[in-house]
Amino acid sequence: MPTNVLVAYGTTNGSTAEIAETIAEVLTKEGMTAEALPAGAVPDAAAYDAVVVGGGLYAGHWHKEARRFVRRHAKALAERPLWLFSSGPLDPSASERDIPPVPGVKRAMARLDAREHVTFGGCLREGAKGWVARMILRNGKGGDFRDFERIEAWAAKIGHELTLV
Repeated sequence: MPTNVLVAYGTTNGSTAEIAETIAEVLTKEGMTAEALPAGAVPDAAAYDAVVVGGGLYAGHWHKEARRFVRRHAKALAERPLWLFSSGPLDPSASERDIPPVPGVKRAMARLDAREHVTFGGCLREGAKGWVARMILRNGKGGDFRDFERIEAWAAKIGHELTLV
C-alpha cells in the first residue's frame, strides 16, 4: 500500500493551497503520510509513493507552477498513482455538475496516465493579488465556492483506492 503521498499545488491567492491541505489532512486520517507543498518547492516527486497535483484555473489555464511541476516531474509522475484537480469557477457550477479538465490538463492526464481529475469551485476574496482578480471583485463576482464536503469525499476516495494498490 502506498503510504507516502504528496499533494502538490499551484496557487496565487491561497485558496488552492487550502484545498490541497484539506486533501492531505484526509489522507493522513486514512492512515497515510501525506503532505501538501507548493509545486515549486518539491525537489523530487520520486520520493513519494503517490501524488495529487492541483492548480488554480486562470483564463482557461492551470496555474503555471502546477504546469511546471507536471513537466519537470513527468517521469516520476507516470510511474506512480496520480490524481489531478483544478479549482476555479467562481460560481456553484463545480458542485452542480462535472466540469471537464481544461485542454492542457487533459493532455497531462493522458500523457501521465492520471487516474482522475476533478474541478472544485474557486475562491476569490478581497485583497487578492492581480489586476484581473481586483476587477472580478470590483464587479461583485468574488466569493468562496469551494465545497469542502466534496473535497473531503474525493480525498477519502483516493485514500481508499490507495489501500487497494
